[in-house]
Amino acid sequence: MKLTKFGHACVRLEKGDSALVIDPGSFSEESALEGARAVLITHEHFDHVEADRLRRAAEADPSLEIWTNEAVAATLTDVPAKIQIVRHGDTFDTAGFGVKVVGEWHALNHPDMPIVRNVGFLVDEEVFYPGDALTPPGVEVPTLLVPTNAPWLKLPEMVEYLREIRPARAYSTHDGLLNDIGLGLVDRWLEMEADGQKAEIRRLKPGESVTLP
Repeated sequence: MKLTKFGHACVRLEKGDSALVIDPGSFSEESALEGARAVLITHEHFDHVEADRLRRAAEADPSLEIWTNEAVAATLTDVPAKIQIVRHGDTFDTAGFGVKVVGEWHALNHPDMPIVRNVGFLVDEEVFYPGDALTPPGVEVPTLLVPTNAPWLKLPEMVEYLREIRPARAYSTHDGLLNDIGLGLVDRWLEMEADGQKAEIRRLKPGESVTLP
């Protein structure tokens, strides 16, 4: 499986000639969706989903499948794709990938803002993407996509999450709000944790790919 990081919180997974994209929001490159057969969306915030680009992708390929929670689906009624609503505990197959849904709620963002629905996705029992939450998946996770910067996230929480999950590999997500100084700090924090856990834990640059076992 090939994993490619796009801007901020978007990743693309590929096997053979099939591609699946997670959270192609407004901070990521629209090219992430080119040729994709399926899209997974964790929650409704604009940095994770943008209806107009999904509409364009579905118009180019009417067979496109979108899997997300009920709140997001309600915002995509004008997107001519096959939209499937999923909840915690669901399992499904799409674009040649097996997916399990894990989690229900976004992390607390602001005391005056309601907590929105958030579903994470475990893909092929290999890659876990929690969305905007630090949800423990309850199973072994070979590859974790770990949020590293957000209004709802503190450094100790991110480190504790990595230590709880103890993945063989972890790559940064949700880092598009940082300048070069902030990204340098993330790189250092992940390097320290990689040394401590004897694992591959690092940030992928936008457009960078890795091949997973």
